[in-house]
Parts: sequence; C-alpha cells; structure tokens
Amino acid sequence: QETVSGESEEESNGVNLMEFSDEILLHILSYVPCTDLVLNVRRTCRKLATLCLDKSLTHTVLLQKDYKVNKDKVKQLMRDIGKEIYQLNMAGCYWLPSSTVDHVTRCKNLVKLNLSGCHVTSLRLSKMLSTLQHLRSLAIDVNPGFDASQLSSECKATLSRVSELKQTLYTPSYGVVPCCTSLEKLLLYFEILDRSREGFMLSGQLMVGESNVPHYQNLRVFYARLAPGYVNQEVVRLYLAVLSDRTPENLHAFLISAPGSFAETGATKNLLDSMARNVCLDALQLPKAWINGSGLLQHLKFNNPFYFSFSRCTLSGGHLIQRVINGGKDLKSLTSLNLSGCVHCLAPESLFRKAEDDIDSSILESLVASCCNLRHLNLSAAHHHSSESIGNHLCQLLSRLKHLLSLALPVCSITDVAANMEKPPTASNLVPQTFGRKVRIGIQTYPRNLGDQANQKTESSVFWALMGSLRFLETLEIIGSSFSSAMPRNEPAIRNSLPPCVRAQSVGDFEVAAISQLTYLQSLTLAQLPNILTGSGLVNVGLQCQHLRTLSLANLGMMGKVVYMSALMDMLKHCKCLRDLRLEQPYFCAGAQFFQALSHCSSLQRLCIVSRSGTLQSDAVMSFMANCLEVIMCHMFMGESLTVCKNLQQSIVRSFQADRPALNVVIFPLLHEDLTEVIRDVPMRHLDEITLFKSRVAEEPPNLWW
Repeated sequence: QETVSGESEEESNGVNLMEFSDEILLHILSYVPCTDLVLNVRRTCRKLATLCLDKSLTHTVLLQKDYKVNKDKVKQLMRDIGKEIYQLNMAGCYWLPSSTVDHVTRCKNLVKLNLSGCHVTSLRLSKMLSTLQHLRSLAIDVNPGFDASQLSSECKATLSRVSELKQTLYTPSYGVVPCCTSLEKLLLYFEILDRSREGFMLSGQLMVGESNVPHYQNLRVFYARLAPGYVNQEVVRLYLAVLSDRTPENLHAFLISAPGSFAETGATKNLLDSMARNVCLDALQLPKAWINGSGLLQHLKFNNPFYFSFSRCTLSGGHLIQRVINGGKDLKSLTSLNLSGCVHCLAPESLFRKAEDDIDSSILESLVASCCNLRHLNLSAAHHHSSESIGNHLCQLLSRLKHLLSLALPVCSITDVAANMEKPPTASNLVPQTFGRKVRIGIQTYPRNLGDQANQKTESSVFWALMGSLRFLETLEIIGSSFSSAMPRNEPAIRNSLPPCVRAQSVGDFEVAAISQLTYLQSLTLAQLPNILTGSGLVNVGLQCQHLRTLSLANLGMMGKVVYMSALMDMLKHCKCLRDLRLEQPYFCAGAQFFQALSHCSSLQRLCIVSRSGTLQSDAVMSFMANCLEVIMCHMFMGESLTVCKNLQQSIVRSFQADRPALNVVIFPLLHEDLTEVIRDVPMRHLDEITLFKSRVAEEPPNLWW
C-alpha cells in the first residue's frame, strides 16, 4: 500500500526517480545491500542495470550484517561481480556453511578480506588464499583443529604479502602469523577457554612443530584483546616474547586489553623499556599491573597521540596531567580517551584519597583544554563527584568538548550537587513520587509531558545543559559506578548486586528526559539509575531520538518491581529505527502487552532479556517472532524452568529457521549451573555486541579495523 501511494504521489507531482542524475542515484543505491543491488534491483530496468554494476558500488561488498544472505546468494553474487570486488567483508556470517568461502576464489582482485566469525578450515583457507595474489589485508578465526602445515606454498606466498592481519584465537596457536613476513598491523583477539567441553584443563602451550618466530620487523600497530582466563595470558606472552627481543622501529600503536590481573614479567618489562628508548607512540593501552606503581609513562615518548586507554588503572590525575598530557600542553590530536575504572584520574594524588571523595575540577579543566578535539570519552566505573564550587561541575566542564560523538559517565557524576544537599538520599527509594504530584504506590502512571512540570529545573540542571551542548552526540552511556551485570563472562550468574552510590540516589526520570535533546543519538545505555519512578523520561527519548538504533536498560528504579514498564511500552511504539534491545531487570515480565509494544519496532533485529526471577509468556514470544520478520537473535535468560525454556527455544527454531538463515535463539534459566556452557556456543558477534553487558565507548581506537 505504501508503494502504491508513493507511486501515485510521484505521478501527481510529476517526479520520476529515474530522472535524477546518475550521481544522485548512485548515492541512493549506496544504501542498498549489495546482494539486493546485484540480484534484484539491477533487473528492474536498463538504467539501474548499468548503475548497480558501477565500480563505486561493487568495489566494496559488505555482508557482515546482511542477515538474509545465504550460500546461494553469495554464490550468485561472486559469479556476477567477483572480479569487480576489491574489499569483501563477511565478518560474523556464522550461519553460512564453510563451503561458502570456496566461492571467494572468484574474487581474483581482492585486496581486503574479512572472514572473522566464519567457519574456515585450514585446507579451505589454503585453497582460497592460493588464488588471491593481490590480498594485503586478512581477518580470520583460528579454531581447534587448525593446522598450519596444511597451508600450501602458494597460500604462504599470499600470506607473505599480507600487511594487515586480524586473528581471533579459539585455540592456543600462532595461526598464520609466522607466514606473514610483511606485517605492519597485527590485531589479536584471544577467546581461548580454560576448560574443554569435557571439563579438561587446557594448556597455553602451542602445538608441537609450530614456528615460534613471528615476523614483527615492519610492525606499526600491535593490538591484543584478551577474554578472561589464564590460558589467554599464557598464549599472548608467547606472541610478545619476540617483541621483547627486538622492538620494531616503526611501532606507533601498542595496545593490550586484559581483564583482571595480568602480571608484568621480566620479558614484558624488557619490552616496555625498549619501547621507551626506541619508539614514539600515537596510541597506547596497557594492563593495569604494567602501569600501576611504575614510572613507565614518564619515559614513554608520544608523537601525535590519537588514542589513550588507562582503563582500571590507579593512575592519579596529577600523573595524568604531568606524564601524559605534559602539564597541559596542546593535545589536539587526541580523539579517543578511555579512563573507565580509573578511580583517581581526576584527583591530584591517590595515596590518601577515598574513591568517593570530590574530584579536583582543575585537573578535568586542564584535560578538556588540552584535548579539545576529543570525540570519544569514557569516564565510567568510577565515583566522579563534583564539589559545590560554582562553574566547576563535571558536566559544565565537559560541555566545552563540542566534538564529542560518544560519552560514558557514571550516574553519580551527573547529579546536581545542590539538589543532593537539599534531598535526603534515601527518600526517593522509599516513596515513589513524580515532580509536583503524588502517585500511589503500585499504580503505573507517569506524566505524558515531563517538560511542563520540570521547566524550572531544566535551566539550573547541569546535566540538562550538558545534553543541550552536545547536539551531535551519537552514543551515550550512563552507568552506575557499582553496577555489575548478572551475566559475567565465564562465571555463574551473579545473584546479588551492590547498592548504588549515595550521590546517585536522586538521578532518575528528570535526567533521562534531558537525553531527549540528543537528536542524532543512535545508541543509549542506562544502568542503575535508582530514582526512576515511572520511566516518563524514556517516552521523551523515544519521541525525540528518532535515530536510536541500540537501547540497553539495566536495573532502573526499585529492584523488586519493574516500575517503568508502562513508559517503556509507550516508548517502544516510537522507536522505528531500533535494531538492538537489551533489557536487564529482576522480575521482568515478558508478557503479551510488552511484546505487542515491541512489535512496533519494525527494524528490530536483536533482542536480549536478562532477568532474575523474570517470567515470559511463550505464546506472546511466538506471536512477536511471527510479526517482527527482521528479528534474527532472541536471547532470554529468565527465571523460568529449563523445560519451559527448551520447549520455547525449539518452537522458535522449528518455526522460523528456514526463512531466517541467521536465526540464533538461546532461552535458558539465568541461575542454571550450565549457563556458561550455553553461552560459549553463542556467536561471538552477538555475545560481544549485545548479550554481555559492558561499556563500549572508547573500548578500541577508532577505525582500528575496517
């Protein structure tokens, strides 16, 4: 009906799409998935047949989130335009059979190829790479059973010319690194589990016969991200051993992201000492144990740094100013800064300071003045409490960063100091009340227009002013400093959570409503906001933030009841562009009304619900899946029995898998002892992007991989 009405409107206005210039049409077609262009659109008329094969559209083919693509479509696509493809991204296409990569051999001119998350055996990889003589950039997974001895001489010749390699390891191995003798950029993701499925402890020792001499002499970028586990630490040390012997002269980015404790050894100390003497860095991230208590930062040299991450380090603000930004000198080149969990980074010293003490606004002021071009800033997982000094509130200082695109803050940092002084911190949790009117406990009502009741407060609110000044912000995270998800990575589900910070007790609906000023907001994360009473601010966000694609809500309001359910359902009716929704809340009822509201999100692709003691209605879930044809991921970890969960999961797979090749369904009791075994089978794309909760702002350098 929409198509017919659109055509009649075109005729009445005398406008024909085909009358647009080729440049405009090419720009429009660039938003259409390549598979649709080649297999469907180009068959409509002669003009589109020519335009759809234009080099600007076929040069780079992105299949990484084309969830409707299947093996046959890939085969036909490669047959039609294989020789025209120079860059091919199939990252995360876990649903495609391993034989699909055989068709990549038709792309003789490939320069960049991303197969992360795809099933590729050693033999298939060898056969494929043997034909790709122009390849310079490669991303692959190394799974159990990978055998480098099966790689042919032609394959190794191709690998010797590769200058960029991204390798995700699920087993202790060097993978193809020893074959890549011209490496300039090396990205390593360590996802090796400490135990096998049978329960045996794994070793970090590499396979017998593997070369232990990676070629790093031309290396410019070294990046390693470790999942929790001691095996990952053992294996990454083997990769670093060669670097410690001889540090590449052209190294300008050295980044290691390691959770928990990753102790410094003699070899790593030698490596860091060598880096301090011989290289000048543009990007740096190190495990906290390598920085804490050492004078390393004082000796490292930086050229035009664009990325720093000191996540979870005990670095004080005094050291940050003196050793990193050189006493407040110009650092306009810095575009991304991660200080997540760096609890003392805004204080002059950390020796006698408590984590909850007020920040030193002069340190933040120096940081903002020196790094005026910051686009990504993460200050989460810490207590950043502003003092009563007028004009020195954290939000007021951050409002000077006009180029920010993504921002992560702790809940306690956005509260108005004066409001906290006037209001007892526990009052909001005892009796729910809105602004200017009383609401009976248990009644799901909320003001439809919160702005009318809070106009007087918006002018004096520092957070409202901050949101008003960051008009182009695309990603915002407001996370409680003591929040921890009920779903940690490789451990049983957490049953108890820490209480929110006292300073955060007043943060609720009023502050959420302020976010509605962000017209271009695409991703929003809210976690542990204690004073959510009705969720009225969520409705404002749904109405005003029409570009919102990702929404993550966790532990809002009172923990014993979902007080914002009515407002959430109202909000969802306006989220036409929403693609990813993650909800984590105890006692969440995923019933017919909720799924009926969620069905308005016509673009929704991925849904994850984590709820201790939560319930679901199987019929409502089935109806939702039938109505929302784009949904390809449904993860629910609730309080239902194992039988109920398994039956619903099987029903969804049986009913919809045939029409949705990428469908991934996991429905499982949250507190079941086998939860970790179930999670290990979730495709890494979903696990990393939505199922597991984490702060993602400045998690990696911008444009780390294409």
